[in-house]
Amino acid sequence: MIDGNWLSVQRDDPRAFAFYRRHYSSGKQMKAFRERGNTNFMGPGECMVLLTKCCRAVFAWQFNTVQRYDKQTGVCCTIFRNEGAGLSSELIREADDLARQRWPQQLRHFTYVDARQVRAKRDPGRCFLRAGWHRAGQSKQGLVLLERVWPT
Repeated sequence: MIDGNWLSVQRDDPRAFAFYRRHYSSGKQMKAFRERGNTNFMGPGECMVLLTKCCRAVFAWQFNTVQRYDKQTGVCCTIFRNEGAGLSSELIREADDLARQRWPQQLRHFTYVDARQVRAKRDPGRCFLRAGWHRAGQSKQGLVLLERVWPT
């Protein structure tokens, strides 16, 4: 029996890739994926790709073992897309717990949200904020930086 909503899948799982194709962040990369002919949408480093049992949501974590270009540290949520799998904030909290089990030494989770690309809301990343995350700044490109930090 599986507890919770998430199942771990391979980084090139075609079902997870289908969610990635529908995510606003995929636009620039899709041509490269078509040329390479694969469905691996994750960058280099360690990752955890999660798909709900009902196949209506995806969540992917990336832990870079080398320094990132943006100097961010911790485990990065590279994609979260929910198409009816349940309450987004609950799915995020559960994904947080799974990432903490995988990388217990990493006390920070972070992600970027493009406020121009999400449905008009007063709080871009609202589901992350309701899951216990906080605003941590803005990228040079204007993306909202969100994070969740655990005490040491």
